[in-house]
Amino acid sequence: MDPQNRKKLVIAADHAGFALKETLTESLRLQGYEVDDCGAFSANPANWAEFGALAAAKVSADPENKAGILICGSGIGMSIVANKFRNVRAALCHDENAARLARSHNNANVLALGARVIAADSALKIVDVFLTTAFEGGRHQQRLDYLSDNVENKNHRIP
Repeated sequence: MDPQNRKKLVIAADHAGFALKETLTESLRLQGYEVDDCGAFSANPANWAEFGALAAAKVSADPENKAGILICGSGIGMSIVANKFRNVRAALCHDENAARLARSHNNANVLALGARVIAADSALKIVDVFLTTAFEGGRHQQRLDYLSDNVENKNHRIP
């Protein structure tokens, strides 16, 4: 993910994350991002797994050009469902430093947020750091290659 060129985002939330999703979507669109809103579309009870899976599938299908933001009450459920998809590296971040490390060391392409854990102003800052931090590569790429070759491809080579 090239943070300078990536302007396509998918976003999804359950009922607990609905209000934060709306705030983030508005801000991101004002910044020029193309935001594909995968729901939920109200604060009525919603299944985080369903909406998270829809968004993660879109990132999985085009991981070089899309990033995702998933929001539920804690962020945990959304990170779990997203990480079930090939080519998705979802990171649950509660602060800017975690977002910076998720991108620079892990090349995370999906950000999970907990709407009941962080305030909207903090979430906006975390999203900004996540979307503008570049992956460092090098020794970190070696770890991602291991993940791709041995876990995603089901080889499960134990060192």
